[in-house]
This record gives sequence, C-alpha cells and structure tokens, in this order.
Amino acid sequence: MCNPKPSSPNNSSFLPSTNYKTNFMTTTTPNKNLDNNNNNLNTHHHHNNNLLKPSDDQLAQLHRLPTLSEAVEEMKEIGKISGPTAITGLLLYSRAMISMLFLGYLGELELAGGSLSIGFANITGYSVLSGLAMGMEPICGQAYGAKQWKLLGITLQRTVLLLLTSSVPISFMWLNMKRILLWCGQDEEISTVAQTFILFSIPDLIFLSLLHPLRIYLRTQSITLPLTYCSALSVLLHVPLNFLLVVHFKMGISGVAIAMVWFNLNVFLFLVSFVYFSGVYKDSWVSPSVDCLHGWTPLLSLAIPTCVSVCLEWWWYEFMIMLCGLLVNPKATIASMGILIQTTSLVYVFPSSLSFGVSTRVGNELGANRPAKARISMIVSLICAVALGVAAMVFTTLMRHKWGRFFTDDAEILELTAVALPIVGLCELGNCPQTTGCGVLRGSARPTTGANINLGSFYLVGFPVAILMGFVVKMGFAGLWIGLLAAQGTCALMMIYVLCTTDWMVQVERAMQLTMASSSSSSSSNSNPPLLPISLSSSCSEDEEDDDMGRKNGSQSMKKIENLEQILCSNHETHPLIPTPTKQTTVH
Repeated sequence: MCNPKPSSPNNSSFLPSTNYKTNFMTTTTPNKNLDNNNNNLNTHHHHNNNLLKPSDDQLAQLHRLPTLSEAVEEMKEIGKISGPTAITGLLLYSRAMISMLFLGYLGELELAGGSLSIGFANITGYSVLSGLAMGMEPICGQAYGAKQWKLLGITLQRTVLLLLTSSVPISFMWLNMKRILLWCGQDEEISTVAQTFILFSIPDLIFLSLLHPLRIYLRTQSITLPLTYCSALSVLLHVPLNFLLVVHFKMGISGVAIAMVWFNLNVFLFLVSFVYFSGVYKDSWVSPSVDCLHGWTPLLSLAIPTCVSVCLEWWWYEFMIMLCGLLVNPKATIASMGILIQTTSLVYVFPSSLSFGVSTRVGNELGANRPAKARISMIVSLICAVALGVAAMVFTTLMRHKWGRFFTDDAEILELTAVALPIVGLCELGNCPQTTGCGVLRGSARPTTGANINLGSFYLVGFPVAILMGFVVKMGFAGLWIGLLAAQGTCALMMIYVLCTTDWMVQVERAMQLTMASSSSSSSSNSNPPLLPISLSSSCSEDEEDDDMGRKNGSQSMKKIENLEQILCSNHETHPLIPTPTKQTTVH
C-alpha cells in the first residue's frame, strides 16, 4: 500500500528557502476560497520566475547519475527512516502469522474459513478504514510544519468520527457475510466457519477506528518508536493469549478472532498511555466540541481518493481468495492462497518500508529546492528495490518445499503452495520497484497517478489474465498467480516510465506552493493566515491589497485553520499552481 510517512517539521521539506520566504512575506492578504482569491502573489510573479529559473549547473545535475559516495550517503538517509519502519512492520506481520499458525493447528476447514473471513474483512472493512484514515495525514503533516497545533487535534477528532461512522454499515455487512458468500458461490461449510470468525471480529472495527488516527497523529509529529515498542509488547502477549483461548479454553476459531481483536486493543491502550504520560498531546489538545462536526470537506476531499487508492491494491489479493473458492477443491486452494498471501505480506514489509523512506526523502528535498537530490533519492531507492526483488525471488524459490510446513501438514495444500511460490517470487521482482515508485509519487504529491497505474495494471491487465489462465486455460491455482505476475510487471514498467519522465523543476514549484503556509504562519508576528494557491490569470494593485488586508485583519486568526486546510486539499498533481519558469527540464 502507498502510505506516506511525514518527517519532522524542522526538516527543510516544511520550510521554503530564505529567498522564497523573502518573496512571499510581502503579501499577507487572507484568502476566502480557491476560486476568487488568486490575486495575492501576482505582484511578485516576475520575481518568482527569476527565482525558480534553474541555473545551468542545476540543469546538469538533473541529467547525471549519482556518484558512489552520493549513493551511499543517500542509502544511509533512507535507511534511517526505513529501518525502524521495517522493524515495526515485521512485528505487525508476526501477529498475522501467529493467527494463521493457530488456524492451521485447528485444521484445514478452520484455516480455509479463517482465510476467507480475513479476506472478506480486508475487502469490506480494514482497507476502507485504513484508506479513510490516511486522509488526515497531509493535513496533520502540514499543520505540524506550520505549527498549527490545534489543527492536529481537531483533525484527529474528525477522523475518529469519520471512521466510527463508516464502521456502522461495515458491521451490518459483516453480520450478513454468510449470505453474501453463498450468493457469490462459495462453499457452504467454509462460509459457516468464516461467519463465526468475522462475528467475533466486529469489535476490531471500533479499536481500529481509534488506533489508525492515533498512529497517524503521532507519526506526523515524527514520533515512531513508541509504536514499535507498543507493537512488540502486544506481540509478546499475543502468543500466550492465543494459547489460552484456543488450546486451554478450546474456543476454536472464535478464540483466534478474539485474540486478533485483543492485539489491536492492547496496542491502542499502550499508545494512549504513552500519549498521556509523555504529554505530547498538550500543544495540540482540543476539548471535544461541536467544532469537530463542521469543516469536513477538506478531510473528505483527501480521505476518499486515498481510500480508493488503498482499496485498489488491497482488494486484488482478496479477490484472489474469492476466486479460489470457485476452483476444484476450494478448501485446499483457499488455504494455500491464505498462506501465500501471508508470505507476500512478509516480503512486502521491506519494499513498503523503503517506499516510506524515499517518500520522506523526496518530499524533503523538493521542499528544500533541491530537485537534483530528490532525483538521486529516486534512483538510489529504485536500485535498492530491484535488489530487494531479486532477494525475494531467491527466497521464495529456495523455500518452496519448506515454507508451507510452517503453517500446515496437509499434503495437497503443501503441493499447491510449492507450485505457486516461484511465481510469487517473480511477482515480487516487479512489486518491489512499483511499491517504491509509489513512495516517490507520494513524496512529490502525485498519489492519483499511482492510483491510476494500479487501476490499469491490476484490473485492466492482471484480472483478465487471471480469469483467462485460471478458468479458461484450466491452469487453476497457478493461473491466478500468473495473472498477478502480469499485473505486477505492467505496473512496474508504467511506474518506471512515469518516474523517468518526471520534470523535477515542476515538482519543486508544486512543493513550494504547499510549503507557503508554513512560511506565512511561522514567520509573521501578526498571525497572518497561510496563503492559498496562486493563480496565473489574476491581478491586483498593491493599494488594493493593503486596503483589503486592513479590512480583514481582525478576522485573520479565525480563518487560519480553514485556509491551511484549503491549500492542503488542492488536487492538482500534473500542473503547478504557481507561475512556471520559462525554461522547463524533463528528466530522462
């Protein structure tokens, strides 16, 4: 999944250069909306063009490969971010693996039913909550950079309410899961077991509605280690808890579901304890009030597209499980698919962590007006991604006859797993670069581009190939994975093409537009509101600006949060909202 992780507000990505700051500080007229407040910086159009025009040295830097020392230094910078993130990801993965092991301990039917239930929950619930929660990340990240502490708190409250509200229809869907599965042609015995599992998982929606926003709230303030510690402690409790419920109390598949819910509850309680006793909430705390019931448009305008992007990738793997139920011997194929998806989840920890690291690095360098270094980050990260893909392919190929035994002893499941694992390795050879590429797109504020690539690759290429190979050509289980291989290969090629044709000077301009709010709010003693995007077609005289500023000076502080949210909700990804320099450069 393409999940951004913002960096510290002290980092250069949040603050424009001194020259930028000097240019923009002379214009402080507050804006009402994106359409009729485009006059603010037209006076400085000429100065901005001169400022942003790249020098010959900059142009040369945008066309060369990084030196060995530059590559090593960039690897270190990315590693500082990706390393701790990978550790946390492995801890969270271990929770899912432990649950699968206990499902395998219960038997083939329980493993198949649990896998089907988890897949259904991912499609209809977990992916939706995760995607909606990520909508708060751009707002909180930029608010933290602009020192708008209270906006952090109010956005946290709004996101929790959004997720809790979304959990209501999801719960009703889960209550009727068996009927839905039978309507889709799934095996009745497996569907009955899956229904039992998901009924006991409904409380998880409440805990995740609280946990997702809290994690993002901390992450946007560069507070990440507490989540690692809380996850580690929860994993240590997860094993004895499963043993107690499944083995000692003989609760069966319901015990596994309760233990999974309990895990998220533990993480949430540990994080809340950290927030309370550390006092990190004090600057951003906003007492619950009716304010959190208003101003939802900026959050929703970010949350809904992000949710769609997350769901596109999540849903593909879960649709694979649903298709397995239509093959011969669905118990074995669904169980094997569950094992293989757990395997891809393990491998995915590393490219996703690399993606988070390069996303932060690219964003930082673009915000600091260093497009050449942003390009170096892209190149180095893609090289690392290819290395990760090769390592994943070797791992899955060598372990194809042994890996399945960690989950089950069923001979048919083991045979299916061994046949598909080499194909999974080839998939990762494409998945690692495309996941890392998503990080580059996030860092340069182009998430819609990544979503379009995922949509075209997975659903216009991969899905038809999977249907063709699995059911028409009669390749069965292996044919479904060949469909995924086609999707990953297409996605990787399209991603590399987009990245290699990126105009990094344009991305610097777009980053400059996003950081103007930090400049105006952090450097003005009069609490001037952040500036909105600049229009190319509007004009106003300096006298008119002064008069307008005088009339609205009394209401500036009241509009600060609203304006900051508006600038963050700008959806333009391919064209900058500020005057472009006369000379553009495309990176090849």
